[in-house]
Amino acid sequence: MLKRIQYNAAKTYANQIARGEDYPKLNQVIAITITDFILFDGFDHCVSRHEHRETLTGQTYLQEILYYFIELPKFKKSLEEVESLLDQWIWFIRYAGSLEIVPEKMSWPPIRHAFEKAMAANMTAEELEFYDNAGIAIADKRGAIEQALEDGWIKGRKEERANILLQMLRRRFPDLSAQVEAQVQAANLETLQVWTDRVLDGGSLSEVLGGNTVGEVTG
Repeated sequence: MLKRIQYNAAKTYANQIARGEDYPKLNQVIAITITDFILFDGFDHCVSRHEHRETLTGQTYLQEILYYFIELPKFKKSLEEVESLLDQWIWFIRYAGSLEIVPEKMSWPPIRHAFEKAMAANMTAEELEFYDNAGIAIADKRGAIEQALEDGWIKGRKEERANILLQMLRRRFPDLSAQVEAQVQAANLETLQVWTDRVLDGGSLSEVLGGNTVGEVTG
């Protein structure tokens, strides 16, 4: 097994490039192996890191391939003793199969998401269909809310831009008609931007609005 792990990591590292001149493009590979049995008998800690070191100085010069192992049987902490995020993940991985709900202490969003995926993996076809339909309904409602927020944001931007443009137009053309004001208020954001860009250079209201005025200034 250890030979297979090292082979896969080395193959992953080497397969990043096709030609020798591309060596600088190689990225570090971190191989993470989780076992439900004890793999190393020489120590009791459940998480171990393995790397290449110079034998006399202990210095690490070859860091391109690193190996992490998590041996679940060595993890002895109870739920009350779990503190770090790493401990939470290891506890979850070890006991997820027997959980019906995520403990309050482990309500971190990624773990809740992983729990949902684990539950879905064990569902019957009928349960999975119901779960998917519920997810679609939730996504639809979330999409409707996001669309409503976006529409409100666009409407607010449009109203703000229209008001600014009207202020600029009133300074240049004091007798602005009610019809033109209504036309500005009804325009979309893109059109408002075009008209705003023309305010300073346009010699007449028709030039500013591109000849699309429904009412003209008087006097």
